[in-house]
Amino acid sequence: MDLGQQQVDTTGVGTGAVTATVRGGDGWPVPEAVLTVIDGTGTQVARVQGDAQGSVVAAGLKAGAYTAIVTAVGHEPVARTTLVHDGTAATLGEVELRRAGGADLPAPGLWRIDPVHSSIQVTARHLGISSIRGRFNEFAGEIRIGNPIESSTVEATIVAASIDTANGMRDDHLRNADFLDVEKHPQITFRSTALRPRGGDRWDLDGELTLCGLTRPVRLDTRFAGVGPDPWGGTRASATATTQLRREDFAMNFNQALQTGIAAIGTTLKVEIDIQAVRED
Repeated sequence: MDLGQQQVDTTGVGTGAVTATVRGGDGWPVPEAVLTVIDGTGTQVARVQGDAQGSVVAAGLKAGAYTAIVTAVGHEPVARTTLVHDGTAATLGEVELRRAGGADLPAPGLWRIDPVHSSIQVTARHLGISSIRGRFNEFAGEIRIGNPIESSTVEATIVAASIDTANGMRDDHLRNADFLDVEKHPQITFRSTALRPRGGDRWDLDGELTLCGLTRPVRLDTRFAGVGPDPWGGTRASATATTQLRREDFAMNFNQALQTGIAAIGTTLKVEIDIQAVRED
């Protein structure tokens, strides 16, 4: 820890200190948190940055009552009062910081997508005036949450033939060579390449989507919904994501022009994903 960043009251240096261990809501350390100490007159007497393990120490304090404020980028600040004595350290113990504008993030490790409690839906415009909605019924995937969170990865596989629009004839057509061509390309895959925060609970998840044998970059507008226990003794995380695909990018060029000149099927597909993932112990 670089105590040289500390700003100490110039009217006299004491021998007391304030210490804290800063952790996120997931129990992991918050690196480089900042501890600011304010005396009874409202004067800032110390400001020091913590280390990578979440430990922070403000030294050189005179005896007295102080307000200690712990902050970190992307987290909500926490303020506590404490009493410092000469020659001793007043400890704040473990200080938990919650992420600003969003729920606590899942703990690092392997999380598997639960297809029973998840969905992948696709919407296409029809005749220019309405929408046709379908879903894929068979898919699997895993999420490896990293530390830092931006190093996380996502991989998913969809069984192309599991497309379901609640109309058997239409589904058969979607499975043939005009669209998904499931005999040649039985799987649709996604592999993430980057994860970036957008603020609050929103994230950009970039990746490569392989559909109909063609791989293209896609960006998922992702919202993290939270983490919590389930009735079976496990821990679950939930998130939603949306993106828009152009059919021509994946060689799905079939269409039927109407006499009005309007295509029967829109050129874009809206994809909506809602997942639950279970933490692997």
